[in-house]
Amino acid sequence: MKESEKKQTNLRANARPTDGYVLSVDGKLKQRYETSNEAVSAGEKLKERYPVIQVAIFNAAEQTYTSVPPESTPEGQ
Repeated sequence: MKESEKKQTNLRANARPTDGYVLSVDGKLKQRYETSNEAVSAGEKLKERYPVIQVAIFNAAEQTYTSVPPESTPEGQ
């Protein structure tokens, strides 16, 4: 499937996903991705733009969270 053909999957507020990987922002499940790499990439982009927020990846199959670490600042800043 081409990147332009992918549609975002809306999550229901009252149901936990059972498959895939979900981006969690400040404790709220936001966006579902098919692969861990897609979710991590989206999480890293968010952390770059908004370093204060807490971002984690929720593995729906295992029901576990993995936090996205903060960007390390270059030396001299």
